[in-house]
Amino acid sequence: MLNYERLSDNISKQIENDRRNDNLSAFGFNEENALRRNNERDKASAIRTAFIRDTDKIIHCPYFNRYADKTQVFSFYKNDDISHRILHVQLVSRIARTIGKALCLNLDLIEAIALGHDIGHTPFGHEGEEFLDELLFSHTGRHFSHNIQSVRVLDKIFPYNITLQTLNGIAAHDGEMELSEYHPKPLESFAEFDRQIEACFADKRNVRKLVPATLEGCVMRISDIIAYLGKDRQDAERAHIVSNAEFEGGAIGSYNAEIINNLIVNIVENSYKKPYIKMDDKHFAALKKAKADNYELIYKNDSVKSAMRETVKPMMARVYERLLSDLENENSASPIFTHHISFVNKAHYKRDIPYEETEPNQLVTDYISSMTDDYFVDLYSYLFPNDKLQIEYKGYFE
Repeated sequence: MLNYERLSDNISKQIENDRRNDNLSAFGFNEENALRRNNERDKASAIRTAFIRDTDKIIHCPYFNRYADKTQVFSFYKNDDISHRILHVQLVSRIARTIGKALCLNLDLIEAIALGHDIGHTPFGHEGEEFLDELLFSHTGRHFSHNIQSVRVLDKIFPYNITLQTLNGIAAHDGEMELSEYHPKPLESFAEFDRQIEACFADKRNVRKLVPATLEGCVMRISDIIAYLGKDRQDAERAHIVSNAEFEGGAIGSYNAEIINNLIVNIVENSYKKPYIKMDDKHFAALKKAKADNYELIYKNDSVKSAMRETVKPMMARVYERLLSDLENENSASPIFTHHISFVNKAHYKRDIPYEETEPNQLVTDYISSMTDDYFVDLYSYLFPNDKLQIEYKGYFE
C-alpha cells in the first residue's frame, strides 16, 4: 500500500496564513539585489522582474529546444514515454517551486535556475558527458562538466547578461551529491564566480565544492535529485530493465509519486522559517539508499552501459577528432562551421573576442555538447558514411 506523508497541522496552518497575507521569507533572495555583468541592460520592470527576464532568455535560447531530444538515461529506445531532458527540467522546476512556495521563497529565481540547469548537457546522458570530458582532458588537460557548460551556454556562447544568482544556481546544482542540509554561501561578485568556474575547468573535483549562493539555489539542487530518483525507475520499468518491485520502500517509498510527496513534505517540515534546507535523518538515509539502489539496478546495468561503451564512446572520439581537424584545416564546408559557428554568430551578440576565435578544442566541445542524440547519430553517418559503428534502437514492439 502506498504511503503519502502529510505536513504537521502547525506548519500547514502557518503556510496557509503566509499565502493569505502574501508573506515572504526573510531568507529568500530579494531581487532588488540581483546582479548582472551589465546592470545598465535588462533592468527589471513592473511586468518583467529580474528573474522573469532570466527565464525568458533561457526558454528562448536556441539550445532550450534541444532538450526535447536529449535522453535522460535510456538513449537507445524508440519510446515516447521515456523521459527526455525537456521533461526533466520541467519536473525539477515544478518540485522546486512547490517547495519554494511553501517556504515563501523567490519562485522566479527558482524557475530560472531549474529551466537552465541542464542546457549545456551532452547527448546520451551522463555517459556522453563522461566521454566528452575524457576527450577534452586528453587534448587540453581541462575538464568538461555539464553544469559548467550550462553556464558557458548562457554566459559566453550566448552572452545573455543573465544574473549572477541564476548562473550560480545552475553551476552549483550538482544532483549527484546529496546532503542532509543545504546552507547557502553568499557570492558577492562575478569576479569570484569566474574564478570558481575556471577552477572547475582546471580540476573537475572543484565542481562538487560549488555551493548555491541563495536558498532558492539550494531548493533547486535537492529538487534535481527528487525529480530523477523515481522517474528513472519508471523509465527503467518501461524499458524492461528492472521492475519497481525490486526496489525497497523505506521511509520515502519506492514509487515516483510517493518519493516526490514524502521528500517534499519532509523538506518543508524541517526547513520552514529556517535559513537552510533540511531533511531529517530517516528521510535522508532513505534518499541515499534509494539513490544507491538506482545506481546498482539501473545506471550500472550492463544493458544500459555496454551499448554506450561499445558504440557511442568510439563514435564520439571519431567525431571529435574529425571536427578538430576541420577547424585546424579551416574546412569551411564542415558542419562545425556551417551548423555551429555560423549558427551561434547569427545571434549577433557583442563579444570581446569573435566566437570563431575560441580555442579549437573548446569549439568542438561546445558543438558536441549542444547536439541532440538524433543529431549526433546523423552527423556521424554524414561524416563517416557506411561505417560499421551503428546504434541499434529498441523499437516500440520489441
